[in-house]
Amino acid sequence: MIQFNYETNFKLQNEEVLKNWISTCIDSHGFKEGELNYIFCDDEYLLKLNIEFLNHDTLTDILSFDYTMGKLIGGDIFISIERVKENAKKYNQVFDNELNRVVIHGVLHFMGYYDKTAEEKKIMRNKEDICLTLLKSQ
Repeated sequence: MIQFNYETNFKLQNEEVLKNWISTCIDSHGFKEGELNYIFCDDEYLLKLNIEFLNHDTLTDILSFDYTMGKLIGGDIFISIERVKENAKKYNQVFDNELNRVVIHGVLHFMGYYDKTAEEKKIMRNKEDICLTLLKSQ
């Protein structure tokens, strides 16, 4: 089950489309959908979590807590809407495109894809692009 929660003045306009898309991406990678909670928040909210749980005093667009068991995907994904807006400007992207990339990025982490090294980033970006293509067909 996928749930969207809001801790800031933001609301998705297309929750059902995004839920179906996320489920399709999970299925297409050979995983099963478990309990996924998305929490949309602001920089301050996410920074507090980043400091408390990871001891990182930096702003980030996403913070994910993975509860995946085997092939059953589950976890909490916190997304800073402020950071996504900034990154959309920085990378010359439309806000919705950047947001969708971040939304699926968290799930891909739960499937075992990472982005610490240059090679991992390349693979992660490819997987994001594949999933974003699936969204266009929803």
